[in-house]
Amino acid sequence: MADHVANAKDPMMMEEGGGDNTKVQSSKSKCPKCPKCTCCPCWVRFRETGFYKWTMTNALLVLTVLGVFVGVIIGFAGRGSNPSSDTIMFISFPGDVLMRMLKMLILPLIISSLISGLSALDAKASGRMGIRALAYYFSTTIFAAIVGIICVLAIHPGNPGIKENLGSGAQKQTVSTLDAFLDLIRNLFPENLVQACFQQTQTVWVEKKADIIAPSINETDATTLASVDLNDTVKEMVRSLEFKDGMNVLGIIGFCMAFGMIIGQMQQQAKPMIEFFQCLSEIIMRMVGIIMWYSPFGIMCLIAGKIMSIENLATTASQLGLYMVTVIVGLLIHAVGTLSLMYFLICRKNPAKFFKGILQAWVTALGTASSAATLPITFRCLEENLGVDKRVTRFVLPVGATVNMDGTALYEAVAAIFIAQMNGISLDAGQVITVSLTATLASIGAASVPSAGLVTMLLVLTAVGLPTNDISLIVAVDWLLDRIRTSVNVLGDSYGAGIVYHLSKAELDKQDQEDAEKEAQDRAELEAQMVDAGLVAVDGRRASEAMGRLEGNSKV
Repeated sequence: MADHVANAKDPMMMEEGGGDNTKVQSSKSKCPKCPKCTCCPCWVRFRETGFYKWTMTNALLVLTVLGVFVGVIIGFAGRGSNPSSDTIMFISFPGDVLMRMLKMLILPLIISSLISGLSALDAKASGRMGIRALAYYFSTTIFAAIVGIICVLAIHPGNPGIKENLGSGAQKQTVSTLDAFLDLIRNLFPENLVQACFQQTQTVWVEKKADIIAPSINETDATTLASVDLNDTVKEMVRSLEFKDGMNVLGIIGFCMAFGMIIGQMQQQAKPMIEFFQCLSEIIMRMVGIIMWYSPFGIMCLIAGKIMSIENLATTASQLGLYMVTVIVGLLIHAVGTLSLMYFLICRKNPAKFFKGILQAWVTALGTASSAATLPITFRCLEENLGVDKRVTRFVLPVGATVNMDGTALYEAVAAIFIAQMNGISLDAGQVITVSLTATLASIGAASVPSAGLVTMLLVLTAVGLPTNDISLIVAVDWLLDRIRTSVNVLGDSYGAGIVYHLSKAELDKQDQEDAEKEAQDRAELEAQMVDAGLVAVDGRRASEAMGRLEGNSKV
């Protein structure tokens, strides 16, 4: 009776081998994997939900976003314990390693991507693509500067009382707009390509001592000569060119563009070289894929260490809070309004879906504050998540990371007018237009490294005669604004690649079709040569060997 009751409680009992040996199977192993099934374990039902599947598919993105939030929490929590400089250094060390790994890949990535991308395009296609990209860069940068000027004039964050609380800034050396423009052209044509990998040209003003030349003497000038000391010297300021540390990205891009277009025209003669750079580009992208899994931890440490290292955070936020709000609102309007609207009007596609595909690159830019360091991840997001043609990304993104600085142009326009308001200086319409144009040109020359906008800010202030020493007053909040404007720069580069790809898609498809037809024609000619030469293929292996010999003979 007890056995009968036990068997009744477990209806899944099955007999094997004539009934002598019985094997009881749990009902859980027989249940289908369905989220609505109540007899499956909780973890089995959770794995079948849409949330779990989305999380597993976008695991890297989820980890990166969590890294940002955890880094902020750790940073503010650690400030209460007043950490020492050694503690902050150890916390920031993994983030420093991440920055080094990303910067290590910048040079080979730019070289391989530009050369392999342009070599796959004909001269007309690359020219049209370049015109579209430059038109997009210039227009969005102008729009960004205008948005920044409108925001700073509407909100009016600056007043003389702020400068009284912050004190006077450190003296900054003035920079000539003409010198900066000429340096831009000089760096585009480096005299030493190897040196351009780690140094760039800069114009500086140095003191030069000129000896006093004795005048011609006559009797009437005897008294004058007696009062002149021939050993005295006169100091004058003269221009001098010097090399400063930092990769000359502009010069490398210029050389690689010319190199890629020329080997693209050589076709079969340069095929080994083209395949080399294509293989190099693929190797670098695989290395990027490995580094990306380390980036969430590195970004967390970068943000936590930076927040801990800030002094007088509450005081600075209370004094420059309205200025920070002005910059952030302007960047938000430009990102959500200008860039998204331009993408929608040109491509007729949902910009939110596009932003979802590049979210990984956007978060990385937010953590690293460097558009150049984010470049490898931007490549991966656009090519794998959004399906943008590699010929477009490898041409547009390296150029955009160097010359397309929407966030920097907006930031410089806001900061210049904020400094004018803080000094009680009223700018007329002509000076405001000068600020917008100078901010646009200065942002093009800004290096794609952290806090490069502070250097080019000197050009904007000098152009309208504002005091350059007040730049040091806004450095305290630049760590946050630099990250936000860098993320907007990366967003602008990505939208630009999407727009250029949409406008160039028909031409690229046509070129692919022509290349396929040409390849089929060449193959037919080789097969005809095989028949004429009396080469009869017994199997596929001998046929391929014969065609290989004919291809080699045709190249020779």
